Amino acid sequence: MTGQQQQNLPSASSQNAAEGQSRIAVVIPSYKVIAHILGVIAEIGPEVERIYVVDDCCPEGSGSYVEQNCTDPRVVVLRNPENQGVGGAVMTGYQAAVSEGIDVIVKIDGDGQMDPGLLMNFVTPILEGAADYTKGNRFYDLEEIRAMPRIRLFGNAVLSFMTKFSSGYWDLFDPTNGYTAIHRDVARHLPFGKISRRYFFETDILFRLNTLRAVVVDVPMDAKYGDEVSNLKISKIVGEFLAKHVRNFGKRVFYNYYLRDMSLASLELPVGVLMLIWGVLFGASHWASSIYTGVANSAGTVMLSALPIFLGIQFILAFLGQDIASVPRRPFHLSRLKSKTKPGAGR
Repeated sequence: MTGQQQQNLPSASSQNAAEGQSRIAVVIPSYKVIAHILGVIAEIGPEVERIYVVDDCCPEGSGSYVEQNCTDPRVVVLRNPENQGVGGAVMTGYQAAVSEGIDVIVKIDGDGQMDPGLLMNFVTPILEGAADYTKGNRFYDLEEIRAMPRIRLFGNAVLSFMTKFSSGYWDLFDPTNGYTAIHRDVARHLPFGKISRRYFFETDILFRLNTLRAVVVDVPMDAKYGDEVSNLKISKIVGEFLAKHVRNFGKRVFYNYYLRDMSLASLELPVGVLMLIWGVLFGASHWASSIYTGVANSAGTVMLSALPIFLGIQFILAFLGQDIASVPRRPFHLSRLKSKTKPGAGR
């Protein structure tokens, strides 16, 4: 969002602030969703103070379409000068909301798959201090899962498993779910320039949230499948996502277990990996030699291979157990609030 766009934003209503109520905004990325976006806006309840429609250089001119056909005074149309993907559109909305002093920012897609009536289910845990960031999970209701296309069901399961490793949020599922809400104090600490701006956005932001030690909570929801067409083809992005997950896992481990802090888990992972590699290479070389010479390896040689493998696996499992137990539990925005109100702070 340019400085000119930011200056042109209408000032938000001061009613909620005057009454001491939290201010809520919705960000709607807009790209080829003209058929659904007005219906989505119409279903957003009065608890929302501002609605940011982000025209992500849409070829259909969705920003102008909303301006011409929507009379809701809460709607502000923002425009990206070039297409930045869903992540870029959401971050444009985040920056506008933070600049207006919005407390909780909800992201809803404009294709009609997300029910705006569920909005407070995402906002309430944040307002109650139970979470910094909430996201939808379509896998709670087993009956509703049957309505999900099988390829999407399988793809989400695979991506969810990879996300647990890379993000450190082992208690979350359905990482590509774009129905989210975030507290302002968390959003303004995100490195907007580093977050992936396309389909990896929802997953990459979880990694960034973990580096802040933010609390993330899943919210059960049902998806609506109609005549909308998803631009995300899971079968085409699994390989790309895998490479990015490996990158994020390495960064997260370095940040959390070596740069910020060190614990027993900091030793368990490298020792386990080295022992596993040594055992596999030692065993494979002697197994190949045995096949070539026709001479069976001794029991001691077999043990020298098997023991490091078993111990390496145990060390890695011990690290994973520690990693699972260290999922963030203390909301980031509450700790920031306490630091601001602490007597003597700022002197």
